[in-house]
Amino acid sequence: MERLNDEGQWIVLMGFMVCVGIFFLAIVITQSTVVGQTTSEAVLEFPKTEIQDLRSELISLGKRWDTKCDPPSEEISNKDEIRDDIVKLALYRKNAVVYFDINENSGIGDAFNDYTRIILHYNNGVTEYDETFLLSRPN
Repeated sequence: MERLNDEGQWIVLMGFMVCVGIFFLAIVITQSTVVGQTTSEAVLEFPKTEIQDLRSELISLGKRWDTKCDPPSEEISNKDEIRDDIVKLALYRKNAVVYFDINENSGIGDAFNDYTRIILHYNNGVTEYDETFLLSRPN
């Protein structure tokens, strides 16, 4: 009995497998560029400088924010006006909702009585950022 010659089928099958492999590699390569683009867009949309500016202003304000001084300093005479001004500026200039709270009595134990706690909340519709930090008070 004579055997069938099936080497041609193996050549076609291997060619098909190579084509499928190249197709999957092409899909992976195109998806990697899309992922890189969306990642870079997300990094560009993060309002790093706005948050850094707001944070530095709150730190300088927190250093002067002393509820125990009598009489209160002229710079911080009306704390509610300062809070409203910062919130309005952030909303009008950057279309962002900003909430902050400066608390002299941090309420987190006797070990932190010499610190001022500042809570910062920033939300511009795309990015939401929350931070709580402690500032040491001058003695």
